[in-house]
Amino acid sequence: MLQRDHFDFLAKSGYMARGIVFLLVGGLALFSGVAGGKPETKSALSTLLEQPFGRIWVGLIGLGLLGFVAWRLAQSLADSDGHGSGGKAIMIRIVLFGSAVVYLGLAAYAIRHALLFAGGSDEPGEKGLAAWIMSKPFGSYLAIAVGAGFIIGGGITAAKGLTKKFERYLRIPDGSVLTFICIYGLVARGFVFAITGILFAYAGFRVDPDQAGSIADALQWLRQLSFGSILYVAVAVGLAAFGFYNLVEARYRIVRKPSLDDVKRALPTGGS
Repeated sequence: MLQRDHFDFLAKSGYMARGIVFLLVGGLALFSGVAGGKPETKSALSTLLEQPFGRIWVGLIGLGLLGFVAWRLAQSLADSDGHGSGGKAIMIRIVLFGSAVVYLGLAAYAIRHALLFAGGSDEPGEKGLAAWIMSKPFGSYLAIAVGAGFIIGGGITAAKGLTKKFERYLRIPDGSVLTFICIYGLVARGFVFAITGILFAYAGFRVDPDQAGSIADALQWLRQLSFGSILYVAVAVGLAAFGFYNLVEARYRIVRKPSLDDVKRALPTGGS
């Protein structure tokens, strides 16, 4: 059994790793016209690989993301944050479990490339996931359902920022500008997440996995709207703010190591 301080380290190293990834994604989004490359999580890691000691940094990020996966599983399966077993709580925990799956894939990608095992597809994860889902029976309907999950997850993320519910789990100093940065980052991330879900559902509707959208596709879609350039910059800065929010989590997050009682309460049939 992991000691509490060890579990705290796993969770916070995970937030640190995710924060660095999204700071890179936000930077790529802002400077993609100059530096090239798409503002994707995988592209961010590939860009880091090209820097001095890049494989070491990417390997450390991959290990950190494995800690984040462990924390997400504790939040979703063991309900370490105490959401409960009601309908809304189950929805939140399903989103958290989906996050664990996504970051497990990103962690594997980072570690594989850090160790020079760079095989496999480097295409955005959303398109690969859509292709896999649509290869299954009733795959197009499943893709639409997954897209709806992305949209719901985006709404939950944005609402977490707007309602300041994240403060329940953080020890941020009162009156700190960090609160505003966290709100901005969460709303921007939720907005992009929802657009990604719309594109994913559209891919299921068209039965065409290439229509599934990634972060870069969502930002490109924004760019085509009226005042799209302004929206693009605002959301790109917001993604960097989301990265900074994760660094705040790494510093101030309240982490509870799940216990057997937590697991029992987390079950829909457990507790009163």
